Amino acid sequence: MLAILLAHATAALAAPLCVRALGRNAFYVLALVPLGGLGWVIANWGSTQQVRIAWAPSIEMNIDLRFDSLAAVMSALVLGIGTLILIYCARYFEDDEPQLGIFAAEMVAFAGAMFGLVTSDNMLLLFVFWEATTVLSFLLVGHNAEQAVSRRAAIQALLVTGAGGLAMLVGIIILGEASDSYLLSDLLARARPPDGNAVNVAVVLLLIGALSKSAIVPLHFWLPGAMAAPTPVSAYLHAAAMVKAGVYLVARLAPVFASSPAWHPLILTLGVASMLLAGFRSLQVSDLKLVLAFGTVSQLGFLMLLVGLGTPDAALAGVTLIVAHAFFKGCLFMVVGIIDHGAGTRDLRRLSGLGRRAPVLCAVAVLAALSMAGIPPLLGFVGKESALTAILDTESLAGPARAALATGVVLGSMLTVGYSIRFVWGAFADKPGTARHGADDADLHGAADRTPDGQGNGHWHAPGALFLAAPAVLAVAGSAAGLAAPWVDELLSPYAKTLPGILDSHLALWHGFNAPLALTILIIAAGIALFGVRARIGESARPRFGNADRAYDATLAAMDRLSLRMTGAVQRGSLPLSQATILGTLIVLPPVLLAIGTRTGVELRLWDSPLQLAVGSIMAAMALSATLLRNRLASVLVVGGTGYGCGVIFALHGAPDLALTQFLVETLTLVIFVLVLRAFPAEIEDSRTAAFKMRRAVLAAGVGATVAALAAFATAARSTEPIWRLIPDAAYTFGGGKNAVNVLLVDIRAWDTLGEISVLVVAATGVASLVFRSRRFGSAPRAVDAPNYDPDLVSWLPAGRLVDRRERSMVLQITTRLVFPTIMVLSVYFFFSGHNAPGGGFAGGLTAGLALTLRYLAGGRYELGEALPVDAGHVLGAGLTLAAGTAAGSLLFGAPPLSSAMLEVTLPVLGHIKLVTASFFDLGVYLIVVGLVLDVLRSLGARLDKELSTDETASANGGFRS
Repeated sequence: MLAILLAHATAALAAPLCVRALGRNAFYVLALVPLGGLGWVIANWGSTQQVRIAWAPSIEMNIDLRFDSLAAVMSALVLGIGTLILIYCARYFEDDEPQLGIFAAEMVAFAGAMFGLVTSDNMLLLFVFWEATTVLSFLLVGHNAEQAVSRRAAIQALLVTGAGGLAMLVGIIILGEASDSYLLSDLLARARPPDGNAVNVAVVLLLIGALSKSAIVPLHFWLPGAMAAPTPVSAYLHAAAMVKAGVYLVARLAPVFASSPAWHPLILTLGVASMLLAGFRSLQVSDLKLVLAFGTVSQLGFLMLLVGLGTPDAALAGVTLIVAHAFFKGCLFMVVGIIDHGAGTRDLRRLSGLGRRAPVLCAVAVLAALSMAGIPPLLGFVGKESALTAILDTESLAGPARAALATGVVLGSMLTVGYSIRFVWGAFADKPGTARHGADDADLHGAADRTPDGQGNGHWHAPGALFLAAPAVLAVAGSAAGLAAPWVDELLSPYAKTLPGILDSHLALWHGFNAPLALTILIIAAGIALFGVRARIGESARPRFGNADRAYDATLAAMDRLSLRMTGAVQRGSLPLSQATILGTLIVLPPVLLAIGTRTGVELRLWDSPLQLAVGSIMAAMALSATLLRNRLASVLVVGGTGYGCGVIFALHGAPDLALTQFLVETLTLVIFVLVLRAFPAEIEDSRTAAFKMRRAVLAAGVGATVAALAAFATAARSTEPIWRLIPDAAYTFGGGKNAVNVLLVDIRAWDTLGEISVLVVAATGVASLVFRSRRFGSAPRAVDAPNYDPDLVSWLPAGRLVDRRERSMVLQITTRLVFPTIMVLSVYFFFSGHNAPGGGFAGGLTAGLALTLRYLAGGRYELGEALPVDAGHVLGAGLTLAAGTAAGSLLFGAPPLSSAMLEVTLPVLGHIKLVTASFFDLGVYLIVVGLVLDVLRSLGARLDKELSTDETASANGGFRS
């Protein structure tokens, strides 16, 4: 199973390159990946396979996969139909299709994510794959991003299914904590669900996620909108894969949770409502894809109520119809794609005569439509007969409830027959007054057959054999499975036997004359009658039972209005007022709660040595000075003095690593402030000078006192042995280093560091994007790029002579030339020594950043390109890739992510060397810090230099920029 997931991930990464090399034929190569997975599923059918890999055991986040009877059925559909869809894509798209490589990668990745979803035993892992399918669906539905309808459909699907997924996550956490396990296998091993209202709430939240994913009323409207996606997406995600995820989750939980109080009312009521409302809508719309889309919603309601009924007979019928639905609906969607390609339209009012011009395509569509309508001897009929039998024999429902459910299913099935006939008639029948497609020019290409408005012009381009192969395979499979119903029963019944009760029914084409057969005859007759009155049903395209899509728009508009009102109430546009509100809350709320509920005594020592008193007094004096000074640079310097004082206190308390980092960060911060302040006047204008205000002084003093009090109470609240006593030994034992601070950052709490450096990369990209409005990427300009560069002139720095004489400092340039290599060597020393002595990747990167800053200050913006002629974005990306790759590399060796491995060797000259793999993670941190400093120097330094020089030139030319 893990190999299948890795194969799909690798294929997704390689897909753009394959498409670039092979064009659309690359889909044939990519189809081998799910095909290989399907072979594994077939080879292991009937067995139970498990994969257990520890990831983060303390939070139950482990890679736990389980392959059983239900996972086998869903995996076969996901991988088998995924293979056919990729083959279909090779003839659906043209080689010049925009972003075809990205589309191929997303399709393969979706197949892998869906396989991971149905084989996940850990509910948290299931949620990860669940959301992966949501994101990939968003990307696939919005493939044609230049079209507004595609963007709207993608966002709508993302919001609805994403919101349902978040509700499901809350339910997973509640259920996992209540049952002391996040494994589905542990939950399903119980005879009954855990007791308590919390579990009932968790079940409802899980059902909300499942219902939203499977487009059940009232959350169904996103699925018809998603028909803006390319047809292969509709045939795979919205017929055979993604929308089945919710049905799968209900089927997975039904053996235990079908007896929960909210289970039947929610699933059965909404399932019947979906069958009826969506089935009626499918008789109104004229787009063939929309006919199938609303039909899908109707069928999903049927599947949901069957697998949610909670009896073995209903489970067998439900899983049979899941397979049948995947066959006939995937086939019909692909048929619509062929029609759209060949005729240039999907509007059934404009199609005529295709049955005669494309008899094979018509036969394929008829077979699939017959299965959808439940006509013998196809698999759809077998599943529907079993469903009717299971509903009529359900003893867990009261008589009236069972009768109402059976009535709803019969009415929904009538609608299914009606829109199945309407689909075949609309696509292939001769319609008087409509131009026949294919009367002439049968050899024209589909693209040429499209009119500018996309409605077609009567031409028909016959599909090739490869284009027709995938839907034909599915249509034939539905027919063959119906004829081989007893064999299919042997494959599907193992799941049904996992539900409480006895499996009484079996799949067969003929069960004799009974009530389900009589109902089937009634359903077919009524469906034909509904088709006969289709014109009266479709007189108005306006929905007669409300419009969920408009309700969605109204909900978003109401949320926008609410957010605006809330923002207007708490945000008046005044930064001082907003800050005062936040700080006032800090002053009032925590002290009140401490006074009410805290009984912990606080003991304070003002200082441990006179040096602390001296340093603290200096810091307080500088803080007060910052409030009085009007010179911007002086204010920044005294604020920096407080930071240096903090570093001295760290050093006095025996924390040299923290002190070193504090000094480096403070220095770099001062440099950044100075770079920005160059564009401001030296003094604060009188109009912007705030007089002394008692309220601000009181607020500032209150915040300081509150923070100090909170720190004192937090320290005094410790009731057990502090963990820091264990850290030095743990750092050396598990991380192989004597510097506990560095080992914490790159090993013990490396996840925190990975998150922090990711934020650094995002921040650097954001700042650079704001400054470089036209182009973000590219290395810094070099001296040879300067218009007045003379290679014959000699300078201490390559770009030193390009600095204006009034701003050039020969002493600084000479000093920089001499000191820069030393600082870089010190940077490398900090990096290598950090595991056992003060330093590390962060300190080394900051030191290297200061060296680059010195080069920039001495030689100007062109000196950056001479010092490091590399794109800052590439340095940031390389660092993040190296850090994340270290996390993934641990998994390849069967170890938890970001865990360290140690290698000790003795070399003739260098002596005994201990190499820790965490050093590679630390190297990633080093590169990210260097890239961040380079980005800051380019954006706030070099870019600002260019703007200032341009402004000076414009002023010299009378106000016009040259």
